[in-house]
Amino acid sequence: MNKTIIININGTVFHIEEGAYELLKEYMTEVKRHFFNSADSLEITTDIENRIAEMFTDILNRENRQALVDQDVKYVIEQMGSVEDFETFTDEDPAYQANTYSHKNTTGQRRLFRDADDHLIGGVCAGIANYFDAPATWIRLAFALAFAFAGTGLFLYIILWIILPKAVTRADRMAMKGEPLDLQGFKRSFEAEMSMVGGRLSDLHQEARPLIYKTRDFVGDFFHHLGKFLGGTGKILVKLCALAIILGCAAGIIATIISVVLAWAFGDKSHFSVPDVFFNYRYIDQVYAAFALVAIIPLAALIILVARAAFNTLSFSRGTGYTLLIVWIFSFVVLAYHGARVASDFRESAGFTQTINLKPVKNQTYRLMLNEIMYLTPEDSARLDIKNRFKNVTLIDDENENFEPNHVRIDIEKADVSYPVLVEEFSARGRDYESALTHARNVRYIFTQQDSVLKFDYKIRRPAGEQWHNESVRLILKLPLHASVIIDDKVNRYITNMMDIYDCNMLNGRESGAAIFAMTDSGMQCKVDTTLAAKARSLAAAKKDTVVADTLRADTPVKATPKK
Repeated sequence: MNKTIIININGTVFHIEEGAYELLKEYMTEVKRHFFNSADSLEITTDIENRIAEMFTDILNRENRQALVDQDVKYVIEQMGSVEDFETFTDEDPAYQANTYSHKNTTGQRRLFRDADDHLIGGVCAGIANYFDAPATWIRLAFALAFAFAGTGLFLYIILWIILPKAVTRADRMAMKGEPLDLQGFKRSFEAEMSMVGGRLSDLHQEARPLIYKTRDFVGDFFHHLGKFLGGTGKILVKLCALAIILGCAAGIIATIISVVLAWAFGDKSHFSVPDVFFNYRYIDQVYAAFALVAIIPLAALIILVARAAFNTLSFSRGTGYTLLIVWIFSFVVLAYHGARVASDFRESAGFTQTINLKPVKNQTYRLMLNEIMYLTPEDSARLDIKNRFKNVTLIDDENENFEPNHVRIDIEKADVSYPVLVEEFSARGRDYESALTHARNVRYIFTQQDSVLKFDYKIRRPAGEQWHNESVRLILKLPLHASVIIDDKVNRYITNMMDIYDCNMLNGRESGAAIFAMTDSGMQCKVDTTLAAKARSLAAAKKDTVVADTLRADTPVKATPKK
C-alpha cells in the first residue's frame, strides 16, 4: 500500500504516488532552473507542463488506471529528455551545435492542424503544407486549380476549415511541424519564436522609414518574390502551358492526318477544309498532300521545341531540321503553284440570261415547291438499269448529301407584266471571257411548271467530272400586281428576300406548313384569310376561357351537405 497525493498541473488534476511526486518535482525544478534566465521562462515552462499533463492523461487512459506511479514519471522524463543532456554545452560549442542540428533533423510524427501563424484565410493550406513538409504555395495553387472544377476547391477548403483544429499552443505548433515534443524541441521552438519576434520588430522599424525608402524596398521585394515565384511555382505553370501546347499541336496533327486519309481513301472531303475553287480539281490529291505537310511540319517542330525547352527532351539533329525545312518549303511551293493555277481559271467572268413565260392560271395564284425528283444522265440510267429495276418508281434526290458548291438563289420582284415571268441568269468564271461563257453555257438548271405548281431544283447541273468554276444561277420570278404565291418552307431557304413563313402562318391560325403571300405596291405581303384568322382567335379565346374556368372550379370551396 502506497501513499498518494493530489497534484494540479496547469488545471489538470492527477493522483500520484508520493515517490513519483518527488521524482517529478525534482525534474520540474531542474527544468525551471535551466530556463530561469530565458526571456520568457514562464511561458516555456508552462508549455512543458502542458505536454507532461497530456502524456500523463494518455498513460492513465491507455492503462485504465487512476494514479501515477514511478514508472510513469520515469517514462515521461525519458521521452522529454533531461536537462543534463544539453546543459553542459554552450551555444558556441561545436558539440552543442552538432547535437542541435541532429536533433532538429529528427522529426516526430506530424499532426494535422490549421496554421495560425502562416495563413491567408483560415490556415488550412499552411497546415496541410506542414503536414506533408511541402511549400504552402503549391497547396494553395492546388486549391485554386480545384476551384475551377465547379467550385470543388472552395467546398473542400470550407470542410477542412470546420473539422481541423487550430494550432494554439506551442505543443500544437511543434506537433504540426513534426518536431519532437521534448525539452530540446521546446527550447529550439522558443528560440525560433524569439527570432521571429525580432524580425517583426525590425519590420516595425522599417515601417517608420520615409515613403521613398518604403517604395524602393517594396519594388525590390516585389521583383525578388517574383523571381522566386518564377523559379518555383512559375516553373509548374510554364510546364502546364507547355503541355497544353504539345497536346494541342498533337491533336492538330492527328486531325490533319485523319482528314487526308478520309479524302484519299473514301473520297470524303467534308472533313478537309479547302476552298471551293479546288472542287473537282484534277490534281486535288497533290493539294491535300502539300497542305497536310505545310500544316504538320510546323506543328511537329513546335512540339519538339517546346518539349526541349520545358522538359529537356525530344531534340533532333541539324540534318533532320534541314530536311524538314526543305520538305516544308517544297510543299509550300507545290501548294502555291496549284493555288496560282486554279486562280488563273477564275480570272474572267461571263454570263447570259434567258426568259421563261409561265402559263397563266386561274386567280393568278402559284405554288412554289422544291423539286425532289432525281434526274439521271443517259449513262447513269443505263448503269442503274432504270427501265427494268426501277420501273414506275420515282427516285428522290437528297439535297443534304450534296457537297458540291451550290449557288442557286431565287428573287421575287414586282413587274409590269400581265402574267408571271421567270428570268434565269447564268454566270461562271474562266481563264478568259470565252472559257467563262462556255462554262456558264454548260450549266443546266431544271425548272418545271405543272399547272399552278412551280418546281425549283435545289442545285445546278454541271458536266460530270469538270472542275468547278463558280457556276451560279439567279432566278428572278417577276409577278404582276395582286398575284399570289404559296411558298413551301423547303424552297423558302433559297429565296433571297426570305419570307417570314412562321409569322404568316400564325396570323392565319396555323403552326406550320406553306404560307400565302400577295404582291402589293410595297412588295410581297402575307395574305391573311380573315375567316381562318377569326376562327383561330375564337378558338384561342375559348381555350383561355376553359383554362380560367377550370382554375376557378378548382379553387371554389365545396359545401358539405349534412346527412339526414
